[in-house]
Amino acid sequence: MKKRIPAYVTVILLIAAVASCAFGAYRGEMKTVNRKAVNVCMECIGIG
Repeated sequence: MKKRIPAYVTVILLIAAVASCAFGAYRGEMKTVNRKAVNVCMECIGIG
């Protein structure tokens, strides 16, 4: 038998996730992550 997660726990976790994403975007972390992803892709393909 599965235990059900209460709806308020789901809502709290969703709000925390959205707040964390917004804070990261505010700090400019999206540029950093994108730059690192491009570098990894270029190294794997062998272009860079």
